[in-house]
Amino acid sequence: MGVRRFLRPLSALLLVVGGLLLIDAVVTLVWQEPVSALYSRLQQSKLDDKLATLEGTEPTAGDRKVLSRLGSLDRRLAYAARTLNRRAEDGDPVARIRMPSIGVSSVVVAGTDTASLRLGPGHYPGTPLPGTRGTVAIAGHRTTYGAPFRKLDKLARGDRVEVRMPYGTFSYEVQRTRIVLPTATQVTRKVAYDQLVLTACHPLYSAAKRIVVFARLVDARPKGSRLA
Repeated sequence: MGVRRFLRPLSALLLVVGGLLLIDAVVTLVWQEPVSALYSRLQQSKLDDKLATLEGTEPTAGDRKVLSRLGSLDRRLAYAARTLNRRAEDGDPVARIRMPSIGVSSVVVAGTDTASLRLGPGHYPGTPLPGTRGTVAIAGHRTTYGAPFRKLDKLARGDRVEVRMPYGTFSYEVQRTRIVLPTATQVTRKVAYDQLVLTACHPLYSAAKRIVVFARLVDARPKGSRLA
């Protein structure tokens, strides 16, 4: 009799736990992993505040002195990009990426290590930031930690991707998408024009391959008087 009294609540508890696990699995399959999604949302809110502070920070006296000696806007943009890239540490907010066609608006952090990508899309170390000639590369999760790149495979040729930096806004047009092996590091190589490369694991729920979206720079607009 005593054993039955013990087993009944235990059975009920196991049913509840099993139901919650099933719900978690269904939510993850249809949407994204809920616990890490909540964590990412909280972190993105904090990063938003930090990025707003960064955007409102005026160049130092030393930076202004250098900028005043640089003639063209392209050279001033490149200087601002190199300066931010050099000063940013892993996990620091550096930009906001917007992909209207798939409903993405996320703060981008420096670094692609595990800790950084838990915060949001991460900028590949060793690649330039927008404003410097070359290939800008950004990675993001598809099923966990907010899954910012979940619908990366839905981007179509001609779709716009906007990267807002503290010193300017850069618009890219999607050119093509490729599926490659994780070892295909050549996708971030420099080409004859300024491009943006977005990467994520592929297919969903697997790290067997990578989906890579290539986009070409079509417009660059400096922000206010930061580069004057």
